[in-house]
Order: sequence, then structure tokens, then C-alpha cells
Amino acid sequence: MGFFTAEQLARVRAAGDDPRPVSTFRSPEASASKRRRVAEMATSPDPLVRAAAAGSSLASTEVLQRLSVDPDLGVRSAVARQPATPPDLLDRLATDAHETVRGWVAANPAASPDLLARLCDDSSPTVRSVAAWAQHW
Repeated sequence: MGFFTAEQLARVRAAGDDPRPVSTFRSPEASASKRRRVAEMATSPDPLVRAAAAGSSLASTEVLQRLSVDPDLGVRSAVARQPATPPDLLDRLATDAHETVRGWVAANPAASPDLLARLCDDSSPTVRSVAAWAQHW
């Protein structure tokens, strides 16, 4: 018993003969409807859904700005660890009242060297250690 028709199996075999690495194949651009769905998720009453929106690569700067002041710690943490979060938002999140958010800012690969240097002086030993670690990777 097989899952492929003979034609499908032939196409799979032919695709395997392509010498180009898979990484050269580009995904299609995200549609406007997908971006709208992420924006709608950001307005959900469920903080887990809002955090998922913040973690999406399709989250707009506007969505990230709105979620960066969310009352839920998990949502703000998701914005803090999102590599696409703009520098001005990372700077603001670096002053968040909760050390978890500040720690995620320090772990964000988009955090600037100046921001990491400031976080090395944070009141939290955890944030300081994450910032020090991030300076060397």
C-alpha cells in the first residue's frame, strides 16, 4: 500500500535530482490576510494568544508597540524576545518592572551593545548575568 500515485512518486523522485540546496527555495511572501490575523490575535482576551501574536514573524511594529505595554508578563516577554522588535521598544522594555522582561531583552539578538551594557548594571543578578553572557555571543 502506498500513499503516492505513480505520478506523484515520479515528481518526488525528480525533485530529489535537483542539485540546489533546499535553502535556496524562497517561501512566498505573507499575505495581507495573514498579517491581519496576527493583528486580530493581538487583541484577543487570552494572553496566550496575544503572546503568540507577539512572537509571530508577521507581527507589525504597531502590534509590537501595543503589546509591549500589555498588562500580562508573558505577552511583554514575547515582545522582548522577538528579534523584530524595534530598538526603541527594546530600550523601553529594558526598564520594565519585571526582571523576566528585562532578561528577555538582554537575550534578544537585536539588543544593541549600548543596551546590553546598561543591562549589565541592572538591579537583578539574573538580568546582569544574561546581559554579560549576551555581550560575548
